[in-house]
Amino acid sequence: MLTVDRINEIIELLKNEVKPALGCTEPMAVSLAVAKSCELLRQKGFEPVRVVVEVSANILKNGMGVGIPGVGMVGLHIAAALALTCGKSSYGLEVLKDIDNDAIEKAKALVDEGKIVIDLAKTDLKLYISAQAYSETHSARSIIKDNHDSIVYQEIDGHSIDGELDKLENCSSGTISNSRKSTLDYALDVKTIYEFSKTAPIEKIEFIEESATLNYRLAEEALNGKFGLNVGRTLYSSGHSEIFGSGLMARTMAVTSAACDARMSGCTLPAMSNSGSGNQGITVTLPVVVAAQEFGASREELIRALTLSHLIAIYIKGFLGKLSALCGCVIASTGSACGIVLLKGGTIEQVSYAIQNMIGNITGMVCDGAKLGCALKVASGVSSAVQSAVLALDNISITHNDGIIDDDVEKSIRNLAEIGSKGMQVTDKMILDIMICK
Repeated sequence: MLTVDRINEIIELLKNEVKPALGCTEPMAVSLAVAKSCELLRQKGFEPVRVVVEVSANILKNGMGVGIPGVGMVGLHIAAALALTCGKSSYGLEVLKDIDNDAIEKAKALVDEGKIVIDLAKTDLKLYISAQAYSETHSARSIIKDNHDSIVYQEIDGHSIDGELDKLENCSSGTISNSRKSTLDYALDVKTIYEFSKTAPIEKIEFIEESATLNYRLAEEALNGKFGLNVGRTLYSSGHSEIFGSGLMARTMAVTSAACDARMSGCTLPAMSNSGSGNQGITVTLPVVVAAQEFGASREELIRALTLSHLIAIYIKGFLGKLSALCGCVIASTGSACGIVLLKGGTIEQVSYAIQNMIGNITGMVCDGAKLGCALKVASGVSSAVQSAVLALDNISITHNDGIIDDDVEKSIRNLAEIGSKGMQVTDKMILDIMICK
C-alpha cells in the first residue's frame, strides 16, 4: 500500500510533466527564453530591438518545420520574433497566448529585417536554449536547459542574476525559484505506477481529466476542419469505412492523428503536453478517451486509465531524456496501450505484456523533427497500441527470445532507452544533417 507521502510525491511528478502548451513545445521553449530576456530589458527601461538565439541540435530539428499558432508560418525565427512583440513568460509554454495581428506584423518585419538570428549552440545537451535580447545599448540573456520551461540562468549586460554561468552544466534543471527533481529521482517502476493508478484517491488525480478535455477539443477542431495533412479527417471519413471500419482501432487512429494534424499546422488551441511534448500528450490521452467511450467506462475508470497512461510515458521518457532520436509517439503510445488495458480491468501482468508488445513492435521509429507528418507516425503508434493492448488482455506477450525483449519488463524498458538515447546518436546527427542540407 502506498503511503500518503508517496502518493503526493507521484502527484508532484504528474503535475510537473503534464502541462498545457500552445503550439509545438520546442519553438515555444525558444519563445519562452526570448520573452524572459526581453522582460529583463524592459524591467530596466530598455526596449529590445533584436534577438540572437543559440539552440541545441534537437531543438533546431524539432523547430524547423512546425507551424506557429495563429501565424501561418513555420520555424524558430518567427517564434522568437513573436516572443519579442507579444510574449509573456508568466504564461509558461503558452507564452504566445496574447498573439494578435499587430504582434504578427511586427514580428514578420523583425524577421525580414534580419533582427532575429538562430544559431546552433556548441553543446552536447539535447535540450538547450540561450536567448540574448539586445536594446540599442544593453543586452539580457536567459538560458533554458533540460526541461522546456526551466529557465536556469539569467543575466543583464553580462552580469548574472541567479547563478554562475560556468556552473551551468552542473546546475539543477529546475525553474528559477524552485528546483525540479528529475523523473528518475522519483524511483518509479511499472508495479508502483499501476498501484498508484488503481488506488490513489480519485479527488487527488482528477486534475488529469483536463488532458482529455484539451486534447479532445483539438481533435474535434481538425475533424470538423482542414489542418495539416488531414490524416485524422481522412481516416474518420465515412468514405473510407470499408477500408478502416468504424471500431476502436479506426476511431483511436483518426481522433488522435486529427489532434496532431491541428497542433502541427498551427492551431491556436492548446494541447495538454506530457514530458514536454504536446504530441506525446495527445497520444497518451486520446486513445484512452476513445476506448473509454467505446467500452462505456465510468469517469473514475477513465481518470485512472489516463493516470496510468501518462505515468508510464513519463517513466519511460525519464530514461531517454526529453529529446532523442527515438520518436516520442513510441513512448506515448506505450502509455496509451497500458491505459486501454486498465479500462478493461487488466492486471499488472497484462499491463506489462502491453509494454513488452509495444517495445517489440515499433522500437526504432526515428524522430525527424516536428512537422505535419507527425500525424502519420501518431496513427501508426496508436494502431500498435490497440494491437498490443488486445493481445495483452488475451495474455499474449512477446517473449525474451525476441530481440531486445527481456523477461523483466523493467529491463526491456531500459533496453529501449539505451537504443534511443545512446544507440541512435549517430542516426540523430545524420537526420539533422539531411534536414539542414535539403
